[in-house]
Amino acid sequence: MHSRASLALGIGVMIVSGWAVISAMEWPWKAKLFPLVIGIPVFLLAAAEVLWVLFGTAPKDQAMDFQLSTHVPAGETVKRTLVAAAWIVGFFALIVLLGFPIAVALFVFLYLKLQGREGWVLCSVFTLAVWAAFYGLFDVLLHLPFPEGWIQSWIGSS
Repeated sequence: MHSRASLALGIGVMIVSGWAVISAMEWPWKAKLFPLVIGIPVFLLAAAEVLWVLFGTAPKDQAMDFQLSTHVPAGETVKRTLVAAAWIVGFFALIVLLGFPIAVALFVFLYLKLQGREGWVLCSVFTLAVWAAFYGLFDVLLHLPFPEGWIQSWIGSS
């Protein structure tokens, strides 16, 4: 039953991603970039799944049991999960308040400095490199406009 479901899902994903890639071939470069970058790897991964189901050998009647790490106390696991969730929520808040380009740079710097406890030079160099890659790809190369953050809107409207 499991291999039939995996086979059907794999074939379905291959059909949808293949259709997305073929459809996008007629579009302008900027419009087809995302479907191609996502669709081709998804198609290849789904094809690998289909081939694995068809030709792979899987142990029969053997269930896998999911188990969390036992070497980390439960309290520490909860703490780490909450810290990770707080960083994600904080990143979203930065995006809303400051806009995407500023939020990316500020988040990278703060994460390296506060969570990673890295030095000022490493934080600054990595932040500059990430911001340059972000700006170069999305602003210079793709010309994608990002909406301003709420703070810029409030300052601009005053």
